[in-house]
Amino acid sequence: MWFRGRQPETSVWKRFRTAADGFVFSKEDDYYSAHVVAHAERIVDLFLTLTEQLPPAVDVALFDVRGSRKWRGERLALPDVRDALTRIRALLAAAGGAEIAVYSGEDQLTLNPMLEMFIYARTDRWLYLLQGKGLEERRLVRTNSWKLSRHEFQPAPELEQALSNMANSLGLVPA
Repeated sequence: MWFRGRQPETSVWKRFRTAADGFVFSKEDDYYSAHVVAHAERIVDLFLTLTEQLPPAVDVALFDVRGSRKWRGERLALPDVRDALTRIRALLAAAGGAEIAVYSGEDQLTLNPMLEMFIYARTDRWLYLLQGKGLEERRLVRTNSWKLSRHEFQPAPELEQALSNMANSLGLVPA
């Protein structure tokens, strides 16, 4: 069977999203917040993709839950941060257990150890960016957040080493 005419382009995000994919967006007194939930690979990719929207110099806070190690860095080049995140993307999606915050004076993107993303911003632009990525705004999302101690995460020595390497390559200092 041959199709004639222009076929609508199907977004990969829309094609493979699950019913649990979505976000809650709210306005607080002086900032906007979003809580984003999706499957592990998508949320890590989404986190990486959305960092493109941050200014050229960002601050980073990194917390390895398994090893109870914390690092931080200020005024880092965004391309370097994105490159470092790209290198650990697969390990992070497979194991979780790290909290990564990339932020500026106006916006903060945080990926928590349970692989949920939180966005805090002074403007509502993230609402439109999230909708543009094929996520649906909801009144409530099924949260992955639960309280785990660092001993309850499955061992992931490759991720722990990758986080340490990331901290070193970006020049992060222990916090």
